[in-house]
Amino acid sequence: MITRKGERLLVVISDFQDGLPQASAAPPPEEFLRRWGSLGEKPRHIGGDADNVIVAGSYVERMPLACLKSGLIDRIEVWSHWRSERPPPPDVTNEPHLIRRFFQMNGPQAPFASNHMLAHIIKFGSPAVLCVWGLGVCEDILTACKDSYKIYNSIDAPTWRIPVEVSRHFQLVLTGAQCQSEEVTLRHPEMDTLILPIGPEFASQSMFYPLGGPKPYDVVYVASAQAYKRHDILFEALATLPRSVRAMCVFGYGELGPTLRSKARELEISVDFVGPPGVSYAEVNRLMNLAKIGVVCGVDDGAPAILTEYMLAGLPVLANAALRCGLQYITPKPGAQRRPRYSARP
Repeated sequence: MITRKGERLLVVISDFQDGLPQASAAPPPEEFLRRWGSLGEKPRHIGGDADNVIVAGSYVERMPLACLKSGLIDRIEVWSHWRSERPPPPDVTNEPHLIRRFFQMNGPQAPFASNHMLAHIIKFGSPAVLCVWGLGVCEDILTACKDSYKIYNSIDAPTWRIPVEVSRHFQLVLTGAQCQSEEVTLRHPEMDTLILPIGPEFASQSMFYPLGGPKPYDVVYVASAQAYKRHDILFEALATLPRSVRAMCVFGYGELGPTLRSKARELEISVDFVGPPGVSYAEVNRLMNLAKIGVVCGVDDGAPAILTEYMLAGLPVLANAALRCGLQYITPKPGAQRRPRYSARP
């Protein structure tokens, strides 16, 4: 059990960004500290009853919520980078269990630097547990959190998406496959690793389940509008099939939405698009239930939770044979975990 004197706060920093590109450089940390000079001690947020915690949402939220429900920590904050000045105020919708904070970033280069975030840590202290996902944060942030237990997670390939001067600060790395754990050990022999259960143990049966009803789409692909999701493989396959075959792509986020829509028109294939921006998880479940089969096209993809989320929704799954991570979950067992209440055949 990870313990710390006082309140046990877990902070998650993903590589998600929001806000318009900034026109000027971020001020130094001293400027943020000066702005906060009149503030007293950080307001204390007392965690609610852990028994009332519902483990749902994205993987950024579910793992911390599971830690909260099990009593490992008292409260969660999700920190996001804001590209422009004047980030929005904290989102306290899910207080006291979870608060979202937004920090002006210094620039688009990864690992991301934020003088705003650094000043916040200097002013209010570091969390008991710091989880850093994906493209990572600069070394200054990790140095300021020297007393935190630091966890890195990059389930996508390649294993390391951060340089060694950043990776050396972590105590634990969550991976998506044994080969990734071995790559961690090659770089840092003394570092602990753990394969993150993105498969049937991690997918939420309360969020994804069969609904029955008509299935007007032949194929659905729920994946961000990013290159590594390899929508091109799906589109090329659809172009070889009768034009009566209907597909749907559901984007949560990503920069390639317009490009993929244009490509589908160019190939004259029948694809309907939803997002970005993303829709609620209930709506994702509804949309998946409109299709006969779910696909995973990526190669350098992580152990995608969507593999088992499709199955929980009652869909058979077709995955790219070259998928590098999450292969431990592509077995007959996950598909047998829950049988659909209706026939998924056309």
